[in-house]
Amino acid sequence: MKFKKKSKMKISIPTASMPDIVFMLIFFFMVSSVLRTHDGLNVVLPKAKQIEKLESRVHVTYIWVSKEGMISIDGRLFQAQSIRNIMYEKRTIDPQLIVSLRADELVNMEMVSSIHKELRLADALAVNYSTRAM
Repeated sequence: MKFKKKSKMKISIPTASMPDIVFMLIFFFMVSSVLRTHDGLNVVLPKAKQIEKLESRVHVTYIWVSKEGMISIDGRLFQAQSIRNIMYEKRTIDPQLIVSLRADELVNMEMVSSIHKELRLADALAVNYSTRAM
């Protein structure tokens, strides 16, 4: 008795609608994603008669100080005492670091002075005070 060999069925996945699915997914993620406009706190900068822009934003880190006393470094909230450690780590990674201090016009000078003292202790001596033009 002879047995017949069964032929294997060829199974294929239809790929005709694959580009449609890919473009729908791309469109969905583009529509549902949120772009960040800025990293800092809600701050009203003080006015100045004469301002000078930074040439490059490559080696710049931003410290935002709100009128409530909240401090944000690159989008994360910190206490004033931890500025020294954070900025020291950033200075070791990037020795050309420039600190841009963006403090609200209603912030106490005591707060700005304590931040400046912490920056001095972290050896972050290149400090830029951000303002807006009159």
